Amino acid sequence: MAYLGNVPARSFISFERQVFTIVNSQTAYTLSHSVTNENDIRLVVNNVVQEPGSGKAYTATGTALTLSAALTNGTDEMYCVFLGRAVGTVNAPAGSVGTAQLADSSVTSAKLSYPLTTFSSTGIDDNSNATAITIDSDENITFGGSSIFRSVNDSSFGLAGGTASNVGGNITLYGGASGIANAIKFRAAGTEVMRMTSDGLTFNGDTAAANALDDYEEGTFTPTWTGSSSVTVASGNYGYYTKIGNVVTVHYGAVLSSSSNSYYQVTNLPFQSNVASGSCIGAGQEYGHTGYMYRNQIGDNSTTTHIVSYQNNAVANAYLQLSLTYRTD
Repeated sequence: MAYLGNVPARSFISFERQVFTIVNSQTAYTLSHSVTNENDIRLVVNNVVQEPGSGKAYTATGTALTLSAALTNGTDEMYCVFLGRAVGTVNAPAGSVGTAQLADSSVTSAKLSYPLTTFSSTGIDDNSNATAITIDSDENITFGGSSIFRSVNDSSFGLAGGTASNVGGNITLYGGASGIANAIKFRAAGTEVMRMTSDGLTFNGDTAAANALDDYEEGTFTPTWTGSSSVTVASGNYGYYTKIGNVVTVHYGAVLSSSSNSYYQVTNLPFQSNVASGSCIGAGQEYGHTGYMYRNQIGDNSTTTHIVSYQNNAVANAYLQLSLTYRTD
């Protein structure tokens, strides 16, 4: 008749057995496993199951087995079966054991780290006496002790929330951060020499988008006007500069609501001059008053220009446009 329901996995169960060497005139034997009492084992003598208990064939406690009568070596045979020690005889089928069958403490660190000799939560160790790769709590990656890749939390790159002030590696990668995204930063001896961002390529830590090359730069500045008497900027105040190497050219101007000024001054030029203890002179024109020409000049180690009319006859609401080229450091 077929078995109804699930067939018990009897093929997985085998009771551990101990065979004894008979010693003449001896009734005391030692069990290979400790038991609570004689009911934890089945004792078989000459293929006959013996009755356990005091006054019966045997008693047992701990690892001590005591027979009620001695046996004869060479004539008698004796073994016992440990009823509480069933062992598996075959492996469980593949895919038959799931997470629910595993106790929480059943998987030890020895299994997790095999075949590695060590494993650390603060980094990734190799099999030698040195750390090959380390990932720290800021998600920075270090190879062989040299920091190569850093997370976006790097205050030296101008990002909020950063904790690092210096990056010891030669190349630093960033991506997806607020402030500056998708940047590759190149360093030599701890100093930034080049950066690639979404704005383009920059050098020596200069983040201005116009500075595509170290010897070329362009941008704007805001002139600040003064004069021999009160000067007010009415409109159109502007300043542009182009720097190639150590040569700077500035173009600037404004509509000035002023009168009776024998000269003007503009401060705030983007670069300090270096004209070997001399001065550089540029040209200018007052639009709206034909023929009114101006010169502007800058002295050594200065960021201020001096503007004087050739006619020495300033007019109110003058629209001045000027340019000047000079040498910087």
